[in-house]
Amino acid sequence: MNKCYHCGKSLLYGRSHTHHRGVAGGRWKKRAPKTQRIFKANLVRLSIIEKGVAKRIRLCTKCLKRVRKDMKDGKKPFIQLKSVKTVSQTLVKTNSTD
Repeated sequence: MNKCYHCGKSLLYGRSHTHHRGVAGGRWKKRAPKTQRIFKANLVRLSIIEKGVAKRIRLCTKCLKRVRKDMKDGKKPFIQLKSVKTVSQTLVKTNSTD
């Protein structure tokens, strides 16, 4: 099941609403329709190290952002990532290939 490993965020049911202006005279039949839809969590697959063993998990981007900020600030994050890819590393890679 698609669920965040840390916070448990998964599917959320709701309704989408179109921005329909309606018609002159305020006819109730012509109002903007609301349809059922599913909001999916923004999950990322990554590897972590848990009890010395590598494990593949799904983590929502909000939790991933928290882990990366904790690592940057020198705090101990709630999970240990197997490999960390930062923005500066990707910039160095792209600049070195030119």
